Amino acid sequence: MYDWAVLWEWVELAARWTHVITAIAWIGSSFYFIALDLGLRKSPDLPAGAYGEEWQVHGGGFYHIQKYLVAPERLPEHLIWFKWESYATWLSGFAMLVLVYYLGSDLYLIDPAVMELTQGQAIAISVASLAFGWLAYNTICRVFVDTNQTAVMVVLFFVLVAMAWGYTHVFSGRAALIHLGAFTATIMSANVFMVIIPNQKIVVADLKAGRTPDPKYGRIAKQRSTHNNYLTLPVLFLMLSNHYPLVFATQYNWVIASLVFLMGVTIRHWFNTRHAGKGNPHWTWGVTVLLFLIIAWLSTAPMRHVDDSAMKGEALVYASAEGFDDVVSIVQGRCSMCHAAEPGWEGVYWPPKNVVLETPAQIAHEARRIYMQAGITHAMPPANLSLIEPEERAKIVAWFRDAGGVEG
Repeated sequence: MYDWAVLWEWVELAARWTHVITAIAWIGSSFYFIALDLGLRKSPDLPAGAYGEEWQVHGGGFYHIQKYLVAPERLPEHLIWFKWESYATWLSGFAMLVLVYYLGSDLYLIDPAVMELTQGQAIAISVASLAFGWLAYNTICRVFVDTNQTAVMVVLFFVLVAMAWGYTHVFSGRAALIHLGAFTATIMSANVFMVIIPNQKIVVADLKAGRTPDPKYGRIAKQRSTHNNYLTLPVLFLMLSNHYPLVFATQYNWVIASLVFLMGVTIRHWFNTRHAGKGNPHWTWGVTVLLFLIIAWLSTAPMRHVDDSAMKGEALVYASAEGFDDVVSIVQGRCSMCHAAEPGWEGVYWPPKNVVLETPAQIAHEARRIYMQAGITHAMPPANLSLIEPEERAKIVAWFRDAGGVEG
């Protein structure tokens, strides 16, 4: 018998690790080039066609960087394209969406208390919403390409607020915020794939053919790159939010997500202004702290919990498996002092990860987590503070496997 639940956990870890690595590469290069672009200086000895230059020191050496708004007179043979960081980040992120939320839809994606959906319906809504995000955003940018870009960002913000509200009225709180992050990340990656790189290829083709490239392609690419710069930090917050129920499992989770986008703007405005040498707007940090305090206040709204009446499907299978009564007794005795609507353990003020384990329905609903965290591993209870016995862990494993949680 092979423990497929364990294998699946490692597959998820591999996908998450890949996603983090590629995201670091993409975000790092994005932030670097924005800072570089804003820090360019003009000098009297710049080559013809050069817009600005910058000297940098790193790793024991000096770098002399020059930027051409269109291109130099002679295109170099070796030209580095920064694109695969973006593509790999989106692909690995979508793989995570499939592994965790599509294949684990009953546990993570669908919340019957929010909306009754089948697995197919939920996945279809998810995919369609990501496609809609790019189409809506791209239309806004095309229509308002010559408009004040601040106005474009304001319109985009209201689209994101609407999506935040919409997602929280369709999916579970955890899935709603992850989808808002995926919605935004899809826009960012599509900017690279659909606009920035194609525009750069047009410029390169014109140069090779001896034509003078149209500067508009560079202007449009710069617009999309700037948007990506301001959207990056909110996406990172949303992708981390699934670990913190005070963000996703509250009544005002969509408002919290909306305010996070404003924090991303204020933080990046400070960095961008500094890199451009235009001052040191400390007020942005005051606004950021105020927004964060508002978010923390909103997070104390009531959390959603699994109700006995919501138990169905896979949860019913675990609830009817041999040994379930023993597992209920074990979990209620060893885990529910923290994993309760009103935790009884000193210093714990809300259920960790929003996992409540007080009723049989809640315990059946969290079967896989209980198996992974307290059955085959000793992650829970932390430091075994409730003194769960090896025999009790064995009963949890046997119950989960009897229910079909492990295929052989």
